[in-house]
Amino acid sequence: MKRSVSVLALSLCLAVPVFAQNAPTPANEAADTTHAGFSFRSDSSVRWTNAPTPVNETATLRDIRAAADKGNAVAQVKLGVMYDTGRGIAKDDAQAVAWYHKAADQGHPGAQNNLGVMYKNGRGVAKDDALAVVWFRKAADQGVAIAQNNLGVMYDNGRGIAKDDAQAVAWFRKAADQGFADAQYNLGVMYDNGRGVAKDDTQAVVWFRKAADQGYADAQHNLGVRYANGSGVARDDAVAVAWYHKAADQGHPSAQNNLGVMYGNGRGVAKDDAQAVAWYHKAADQGHPDGQNNLGWMYMTGRGVAKDDALAVVWFRKAADQGHAVAQRNLGNMNSSGVPKDDVTRR
Repeated sequence: MKRSVSVLALSLCLAVPVFAQNAPTPANEAADTTHAGFSFRSDSSVRWTNAPTPVNETATLRDIRAAADKGNAVAQVKLGVMYDTGRGIAKDDAQAVAWYHKAADQGHPGAQNNLGVMYKNGRGVAKDDALAVVWFRKAADQGVAIAQNNLGVMYDNGRGIAKDDAQAVAWFRKAADQGFADAQYNLGVMYDNGRGVAKDDTQAVVWFRKAADQGYADAQHNLGVRYANGSGVARDDAVAVAWYHKAADQGHPSAQNNLGVMYGNGRGVAKDDAQAVAWYHKAADQGHPDGQNNLGWMYMTGRGVAKDDALAVVWFRKAADQGHAVAQRNLGNMNSSGVPKDDVTRR
């Protein structure tokens, strides 16, 4: 049975890494310059989202404080969120912690989760992962999906508690079964990687889809990769493009790069080099190394954009400076093919 949580709770969510796959082989052998093609990998680091849920604006600060001073737990957590976010009052992490503690000590699950966030981030209190786990568990045991997901991530990372992938999966599942998108995505990653559960591409797709249907960009990108590769689902380039588009429209850089590749190769969509360049540019402007390399390749070959070796070098250099091996090779190839050395080496 789902447990309702006060809208005052501070949402702390975690996204676990998506799967990574190697980029395909070069597109232009004649020029001996490599086009990275699909990145087919997303961020491999765990991501926390500290997005507070809305505060009821109908009550005045005076009313909220008066109720909080009388021991009303709902008012106490509301006041904590206001101090936490600086909404309606000067931002003050220490005061936020103080009011969360008062409500948490009364068993308010939202306050318990929020207090865990503060301890995990070291905001308003000394950073303490073990205490973060304590407070996440108190809220999780009351059925709070956000806290269940967060506790799962602590187990996944071994932060404040011994690393235990099976426990991480168990807590992700509890939250995912309540429809919590972050946990659905995380559970998909666990199935994808075979961590804490038997590797199962089909189940990974099931959980990615649940999160993707809620607008979760990382999950939408992962579904695109799955359909493009035919992993856990029948290959379907048109469906891959559709999911990449959904994520790319939210600003997801890997999806933007991969959408560029689909346009460049005419997979699942009419071939359109200008559109490929546009999407590579969006990814490159966010610092995505594959997008930067691919954009450099388009400038070097004059596909979808006027040929410009100097700009090709600029973008290859940006990717190369991030350790992108293909871009580093492209810089060397341009140097050996007669591009002035000053153009290749400048930053």
